[in-house]
Parts: sequence; C-alpha cells; structure tokens
Amino acid sequence: MTSSSWVPVPEDSPFTVHTLPYGVFVPEGGAPRVGVALGDHVLDLARALDDDTFAGPSLNAFLAQGRTRWREVRARVTTLLTDPAHRETVEPALHRVDRVRLLLPFEPADYVDFYASEHHAANIGRMLRPGQEPLTPQWKHLPIGYHGRSGTLVVSGTDVVRPWGQTRPADGGPPPFGPSGRLDIEAEVGFVVGTPSARGTRVGVDDFADHVFGVCLVNDWSARDLQAWEYVPLGPFLAKSFATSVSPWIVPLEALQAARTAPPARTEEPRPYLRDGEDWGLDLALEVRLNGELVSSPSFTSMYWTPAQMLAHLTVNGASLRTGDFYASGTVSGPGPRERGCLMELTWNGQEPLRLSDGSERAFLEDGDEVVITATAPGPDGTRIGFGEVRGRIVSEGRLA
Repeated sequence: MTSSSWVPVPEDSPFTVHTLPYGVFVPEGGAPRVGVALGDHVLDLARALDDDTFAGPSLNAFLAQGRTRWREVRARVTTLLTDPAHRETVEPALHRVDRVRLLLPFEPADYVDFYASEHHAANIGRMLRPGQEPLTPQWKHLPIGYHGRSGTLVVSGTDVVRPWGQTRPADGGPPPFGPSGRLDIEAEVGFVVGTPSARGTRVGVDDFADHVFGVCLVNDWSARDLQAWEYVPLGPFLAKSFATSVSPWIVPLEALQAARTAPPARTEEPRPYLRDGEDWGLDLALEVRLNGELVSSPSFTSMYWTPAQMLAHLTVNGASLRTGDFYASGTVSGPGPRERGCLMELTWNGQEPLRLSDGSERAFLEDGDEVVITATAPGPDGTRIGFGEVRGRIVSEGRLA
C-alpha cells in the first residue's frame, strides 16, 4: 500500500492511508452517510463509489457483505485517495471533519463485555478477596464475560449522566438510594461483528477475521458502589448499563496486520476450542487522560485472552452472531502502577487517590470530569496508525422521582 495521498494529511494525524477507518457522519444540511477518515477529512463513500450501501445512518449494510467485499472496498478507497488521477472526481466527496457531526458508526445488535486482562482481574481479586487467590478458579480456563445493554452504547462526546441506584448499607439497615459516589472508567478495546453465523454452530478461533470487521475504543463507565451491592450472585447490571462510550471510527482488521502478536505465555493449556491457530494478540498502546492529564498507559499486548478466543467462547454453546454484534475486552491493564485501566486500580479502591497537576485529588470521578482514551498501533514499514479517541464528560441529574 502506498504511504502518500493527494489529500493533505497532518503529520500528527492518527488517520493516514494505512488506517482508513470507517464511521458515520452528518454533513452540513445533509443526511447521515458512511465515510472513511483521512487526516482532517472524511470521504463520502456513497458519492465516491456511487454505491447506495453507504447512503445510510449505519455501517451495518456494508458489514453484512462480508470479508471479500470489505477488502475490495478498502483497496478501491486506497486507490482513489492515493492516485492523483482520481482527484478531480473524488475531491467533491471530501468533507472537513470539523464541519460534520459524527454518529455511532453501527447499529448495535447484542453487546458482550469480557474480563480478559489477568492483571486487572488479579488486582480486583486482591482488593475484594484479600488473603485469597486473586483469580477465581475458572478464570484461566475460559474468557469470562457478561451480556451488556446494547441500547446504552453511545458515541464519543456524549455526556454521561451520573447513575442512581442502591448501594450496600453500612449498618445492616435498608440500602441507601442515590447517585453513585464511586463512578469509574474502564479503558477497553471493542470489536464489531460483520458476518453473522447460524444458531447452533460455533465460530472457531481461526474464523475470527471472517466475522469481525474492525476495532474501536471503549470506555465502559462503571458505578463501583452499585456494583458492590448488586453483583452477587448474577454479576454486573445497573452498575454498567447506564452508558458505554464507543469511539466514532472503526479501524478495519485489514489495517492491523502489523500489530498482530502472539498472546502471552499461559500457565494453563486452553481447551481445544480456545487454542490459537493464528496469532490474534494485538499490540495496541492505550492512553487514558483525566481532565487533559495522562494518568495511565496500558498495553493490549498483556491481555491474557485474545479477541479470537473471546469470539470462539461467545459462540461455543451455539449462540449465533448477528451483524452489528459488539463485544469489548474488559479493562486493559498492565503490570505497572501506571498501566492500570480503571480508577479502582489506579487508586487501589480509593485508598490511594490520584494527585493531579492542579493539586486536586481523585479517588473516583467528580461531576464535570472528562475522560479521553486514545490508542495507536504499529502500521506497515515502521509507521503508526491511530484509533482516534473516545471522550466522555460526567454530568449530574436532579433527584429522580
């Protein structure tokens, strides 16, 4: 793939011709369209390709066409944006990204969130079960996950209303009801399913790239005080379902070939259906900023379970995939103190608050706080590709009736 385009691309742009992520945008005075980002511009695919598949408010129609079509479109778009012979006809289909509105790029079907970082799971175990084994007995035998609420996936930039709910009583009395006082983030990586599967069949680890279209960034906002009271015996519910923020650009798997890595060494041999035939670990470097200040730099390379294994486990019981299904990795955390992907870890359950450069401290999020998660990955020939950002700001709401 050529490394240059006739479209001007700023040196610090995350979106070069090696990235070409897909999203949905609304031009000034127009209707939602599918586009591809390059530098400070977004290409209207319906106009550039003369294809009504892209003339709608989501990627789903394109996702359903499958891997061969995904490759064909990426190759064609690359040619249009790098060969000057196409400039005259393609340039009218370009929009400045600062003059469009970005939407959630796909219509979600099901949403599943995993718990795939050993460092994160072990840290949480040490906090909640001191003196015991930090990992639960099944953790290294299967990718643990739970079904989330797809209707509360929101695009980056959407304000997050502080959730209300019940919390654990301090003295054995009735549980208090009110706004969460321990609101947290979870820096995650998300995977968008394009090609469906039939109910009653399994998707193997080697079939991952035939079903998953691309990758994005996720902030799985979490109310830790609500979670502590509700999660036994059935797991997360209201503590997670109020909002999950998703970045507006989906980076196709085809852009991530140079970022593929082997998974970390494992102490337990995976069951046969989870054994890796191909390396689908990913070298993604995440950064988490709180009110503009870098507070964590986790790496996806440390994740115990790969996205291919997550998908294989998700379907091993015969559960079907649908176009628009979405699953996330769970909190991405590394071994170091500043590689932890949530405030619960960074502040050790609030006992060691973060001190920010303005002198303020945070154990958990306050109203008005803004969190931005970004990521980059290796591209071809030593380049770096980016994922854009997922951004969200906490706002309060008056007392509920």
